[in-house]
Amino acid sequence: MKKFLLFSICVAFFPALVFSQINAVTETGEEVVLNNNGTWKYKEANGLKPDFSAELKENNTPFEKASSSTFLLKSKVTNVGIWLNPKKWMFTKPDEFEDSEYVFELKNEELYALMITERIPIPMETLKEVAYENAKSVSSDLRIVEEEYRTVNGQKLIYLVMAANIQGMDFYYFGYYFSNKKGSVQLLCYTFASLAVEYEQEIEVFLNGFVETEG
Repeated sequence: MKKFLLFSICVAFFPALVFSQINAVTETGEEVVLNNNGTWKYKEANGLKPDFSAELKENNTPFEKASSSTFLLKSKVTNVGIWLNPKKWMFTKPDEFEDSEYVFELKNEELYALMITERIPIPMETLKEVAYENAKSVSSDLRIVEEEYRTVNGQKLIYLVMAANIQGMDFYYFGYYFSNKKGSVQLLCYTFASLAVEYEQEIEVFLNGFVETEG
């Protein structure tokens, strides 16, 4: 039950990449967000929005897949994949959650991951902002802990760490955001905040299995 709850919370936290909300301005000049269900809320009523126009720092350390990651799982949506350690990670393709192409679980542990793929090429910086806005609609106290450009297996992408409190529980989300001419990808690891340090190495190894594939 706990694992299903954690998975459901993450799916709610990272819905589809499409712009499911509409920004509008009231007659008094207040910015609001209109939801698909007919509800609305004042934009950023619970805090200041991060300055997405600010230039990200670049981590010059090259990140590469671990030698223990021996199995390449390829996306069927766009030309990316992830190298996994099959002795540690399980993965499935959940039909009922179409937003995620694959979901992952570290065997017998409380560390999970998602690969969300789109055929639409969205600039990485925009992709990061969309992910933040979607997450903000679920957790009003969402905050960005760390963000930077990285080069992973030869490809430049954005690394983003976010912290959130959802239904009274604290979570950390670690993600790679990548885009090319054939599509866009979010590769995300998540766990309880209290376990984030314990799983730090496993998270790094998992995320650094990300590659652009031929095709």
